[in-house]
Amino acid sequence: MADAHSIEQSPAGRSAVARSPIAPASPQVVVDGWVVSGRRSHADVTLTDCTPLTKIAVKAVYDGALADSLGVPFGRATREDRGLGPGGDVLVVGSGPGEWLVIAPPAQQAAVVGRLHDTAGRAAELVTVVDVTHGRALVRLTGQRSADLLAKECGVDLDDGVCPDGAALRTAVARVATDLVRDDLAGTRSYLLHCERSSGQYLFDSLLDAGDEFGAEVDGFVSPDAQRK
Repeated sequence: MADAHSIEQSPAGRSAVARSPIAPASPQVVVDGWVVSGRRSHADVTLTDCTPLTKIAVKAVYDGALADSLGVPFGRATREDRGLGPGGDVLVVGSGPGEWLVIAPPAQQAAVVGRLHDTAGRAAELVTVVDVTHGRALVRLTGQRSADLLAKECGVDLDDGVCPDGAALRTAVARVATDLVRDDLAGTRSYLLHCERSSGQYLFDSLLDAGDEFGAEVDGFVSPDAQRK
């Protein structure tokens, strides 16, 4: 049953300034300046468009000073506070050798980029920091059967022994090049899938279609600020 009452909406008079490449399911609301779905689902498996989250790509020497400061190796992801934002709301992903993806609450681009530049300055090495918030899509798949759903679209072994909470990898999901991050929520298995903006709608639709046998439903985006209340 759709219900928008638990969604934090923008103050009256503030218009939306951004749209995800993924069409929001009804009802549509505005959260942190983004048009998103206000649908609430309690299904066993849910799919949420998290594109409004801040997404910053970082490249640096894989074993340099910045890498030491971030403290997140290739293939892992952590929410440990590294001084990049509001504590546990910032996820740092070791997305490749010498590559990281920093995911933070909406509208935090300037703050996160500034802190990364400060860290890079102290590192005294070549570092590239790029805001990819509007150029990439981000989807969250949650539920104890989410790994079974992904097994239909991805050839990677997602068993807990191989891909535990905090694991990160690059693979093809529904034939789309995707950063796949295991990021459990309150003990429930959950995955973040990060891809090019142009592939966002296709990936979302493919996952929703694959999840039909598991009763997967769309769940609307909720700002981390609202989740803390």
